[in-house]
Amino acid sequence: MFNPNESRFASYTIVSSLPDEAIDNVWYIIDNDLQGVFQLSNLITFNLVNNNGNLSYDFIQGNELVATFDSPYPYDNGYPKSLVVYDSGDRQIIATPSEINL
Repeated sequence: MFNPNESRFASYTIVSSLPDEAIDNVWYIIDNDLQGVFQLSNLITFNLVNNNGNLSYDFIQGNELVATFDSPYPYDNGYPKSLVVYDSGDRQIIATPSEINL
């Protein structure tokens, strides 16, 4: 699950609303902070929050906040409030919940 060697994508909504670095940071968090630490399903949820002007990612599992990952990137009110990362087994995508009917 979430093998970094598989194809990875971001939806149009994500690409048009988040800077590339913030998108890349999602993959970094999955590969370096979540893998091997948490039991992951094929659907990961993050809330994007304003942490004193910087973007933080709240990792949500089972409707509960499990961990927060800070970033050096400035927060913008135009960012989606949450995003999901889905692994189909051979490709992965970052999208908003509404884009994958959640």
